Amino acid sequence: VWAGMAKETAHQIGTPLSSLMAWVELLKEKEGTEEMTIEMEKDLKRLETITERFSKIGSKAELTDENIKKLINETVSYMEKRFSKNIEFFQNINIKSEKIMLNKVLLIWVIENICNNAADAMKGEGSITLDCTENDYDIQLLISDTGEGIDRNIIKSVFMPGVTSKKRGWGLGLSLAKRIIEEYHNGKIYVQNSTKESGTTFCILLPKKSNTTTS
Repeated sequence: VWAGMAKETAHQIGTPLSSLMAWVELLKEKEGTEEMTIEMEKDLKRLETITERFSKIGSKAELTDENIKKLINETVSYMEKRFSKNIEFFQNINIKSEKIMLNKVLLIWVIENICNNAADAMKGEGSITLDCTENDYDIQLLISDTGEGIDRNIIKSVFMPGVTSKKRGWGLGLSLAKRIIEEYHNGKIYVQNSTKESGTTFCILLPKKSNTTTS
């Protein structure tokens, strides 16, 4: 039922999305709208990505050879312009094996979800750091914030469906992130550190060699 609802949602979004794309093309013809239309196109592409995510629920998760350094850079660039101006992003990417097998659409969603949670935890003010390193077997991505940490009462169950510290929300984000990383990418995701003094750090491990799995 949930898969069917997701696919129907994706189908319904498609029509107004196509219309918005046409309006943006018309807007481009007016002088002085270049910067605005560029950002609007980015948002429309992101809506396309969201639609694609919904349409693929319950389907086979295909992994392709992607440049993870470029993926992180583009994702951070997008978020920087849409998060609070009081949130700073930092990147430390030190890898040689830039291309690995992954599902680009789903991995971007995981990164965005963790960063959105970080922004909420920091109440719109602080910094988010993405550190990417590698060893012989894995790519390691650490996403750290300067928030107040995860409530001790839920930290051990933070990846379980329905668990959330937010007043609004379904508590599904991290459970879906865990499924995407562990079931689709044969990787690992866990809370490496979380304290009131130092904030929270999530660790994502992605194998350099991975097999396509099904949902």
